[in-house]
Amino acid sequence: MTTVVESRLHSPHLPAARGALSEGVVAALSHERPLADLRGRAADADPYGDDLQLALYVLYELHYQGFRGVADDREWDPELLALRQVLERRFLDALRADVPSDASAEQALAELLVEPVGHDESSVSHHLQRDGELWQLREYAALRSLYHLKEADPHAWVIPRLHGRAKAAMVAIEYDEFGAGRAEEIHARLFADLMADLGLETAYGHYTDAAPAEALTVVNLMSLFGLHRALRGALVGHFAAVEVTSSPGSRRLAAALRRAGAGPAAQRFYDEHVEADAVHEQVVRRDVVGGLLAAEPALDADVAFGVRATGFVEDRLGARLLARWRQGRSALLAPLPDAP
Repeated sequence: MTTVVESRLHSPHLPAARGALSEGVVAALSHERPLADLRGRAADADPYGDDLQLALYVLYELHYQGFRGVADDREWDPELLALRQVLERRFLDALRADVPSDASAEQALAELLVEPVGHDESSVSHHLQRDGELWQLREYAALRSLYHLKEADPHAWVIPRLHGRAKAAMVAIEYDEFGAGRAEEIHARLFADLMADLGLETAYGHYTDAAPAEALTVVNLMSLFGLHRALRGALVGHFAAVEVTSSPGSRRLAAALRRAGAGPAAQRFYDEHVEADAVHEQVVRRDVVGGLLAAEPALDADVAFGVRATGFVEDRLGARLLARWRQGRSALLAPLPDAP
């Protein structure tokens, strides 16, 4: 297996701005100066657009790895936090308007268990399994690296907000995600190995500038839910949606990588998730969701919202990928160089 340098050994550089909001945030961080008043622009911005989503992504990353040349204490800069609050409100209000709210947590999770008969034309994993080419798999991995190189970190924020059965089950699953005590088995490390097999750069945050708004939104949703205690039910819903859908999707992606001739490390990441997440699914449904709602039944609607919001943003990303790929075009803002 290819030896991979630790992907989070260094913080990434600040990304290039994509509008007034992200330009103001990047400028404030790169020049160590006060933030311009952008709250009015934020309140009117496209909640799913490149500018707002990149600004939000940068602000959230201050709580993860930070950025090269940016002081660690900017994480709690009151002006940045005030802007983040406005951006979050714009994003969350749009999600609540666009995501149906007519289901219980049990119903929302049951919807995820219905696999389509035959080939699902709207599914990225179905497409990659049947028709995907190596360049598409490389683009998919580059975009997913924004989350998978910090896999399980956003969900760990919910642990101090849970108790009893829900907390014990959540910690047990996170223990597996973080390698069960072995650094080389941490899922983020396995994804870096996958990227190396595909000839991709494994440095954390390397592909941020290439990621369209739809990919940033997928990652921002986890951070939004994770950083707010009031949204703990939505984060559990998000976590449940990921675990319930992971095993069948991972099986298709592993098959796609084999068909495309990817290396063993690339295949192993998804093979690992086929087995592990099949077990996790049962624990999540029974003990994490079940335990949370037994203790706090008022959070049922929040869990359902988290499940459906996850599907909503994933569907938006999938639609972009499939539309571009079926036209023979790159889905990235900047196409990848050819694999070595």
